[in-house]
This record gives sequence, C-alpha cells and structure tokens, in this order.
Amino acid sequence: MNICEYGPALSAHMVGLALAVVFMAWTGGASAAPPTCPDSAYEHPVAVPAELVPRVAKAFELDDAVVRDASYIRCDGDRLLACVVGANLNCFMADTRRSLPGATAWCRDHPGCGTIPMYATGHGTVYAWSCKGDRAIAGKRVAVVDARGYLADNWKPVR
Repeated sequence: MNICEYGPALSAHMVGLALAVVFMAWTGGASAAPPTCPDSAYEHPVAVPAELVPRVAKAFELDDAVVRDASYIRCDGDRLLACVVGANLNCFMADTRRSLPGATAWCRDHPGCGTIPMYATGHGTVYAWSCKGDRAIAGKRVAVVDARGYLADNWKPVR
C-alpha cells in the first residue's frame, strides 16, 4: 500500500505530523545553547537556564536543586558569571548609600547599638553599620563592588 490508498485525510495527517517533527527539532528538541557573552539579554541578572544548572552547581559546589531554586547569571564583558542567593548573599546591585531608612529606624529603636543587623540595613550594603546615639553611621567598607555595581565576592565565573 502507498499513501495514496489512504486518501487525502491521511495524506494531510502525515504532512502535519512531518511538519510537527521538523518544528520540534527546530525549536528545541535539542537543548538550547548556553548564553555567550557579551549578550544584552544577560546584562542584568536572570534566572539560571536549566541547561546551565549543572555548571553553576559545580562552580559553587552545591546540589543542582539549590541552584535551580535560587541562582542567577549575567554577563560581565565576555565572562558569564553566576550568583547563588544565600542567607546573606545578594545577587543584585550593591547598596552604596551612606544613609539607609532601615538602619535609621533601627538606631531610633536601639540607640547606641554597636552593630546594626543586616535585616535592618539590607543584604546589599557595602558598609558595617552602627548607631551613634539614635543616628545610623556607615562605618568601614566591608564589601568590594565590581565595575557593574554588584557585590564582587558573590559572583563566580561559569566555565
């Protein structure tokens, strides 16, 4: 039997099936290529694509599940960098302000306190904070900011 014996309905079905197979192969039947830098799509942090999860997990020596749930990638020139959010790890822009509303509020409620906790200052601050009376004081700089404005120690190259 050949296709003509089944009539036009089967012939149209076979053509549709063939087109579906070609479309699936063309749009991602194979895994998508990992991002290459520079790429404006990765100028700012974005969630780690599934195909990069194992590489990011290896860079941070973490389980894939941790990376899948809380990590980001971005380009820095021609380098692809990754960051995994943690208890005190910030993957977004560093906060270089020398006046923080949360720190100010903390000092009003805890005058003279030697240190202000990160939940009051935010995890992106680059300073050690304390209270002088009821005023928040930005002390010693404790974090390095990269050329793009992110906390440098939180980002690692992905190879």
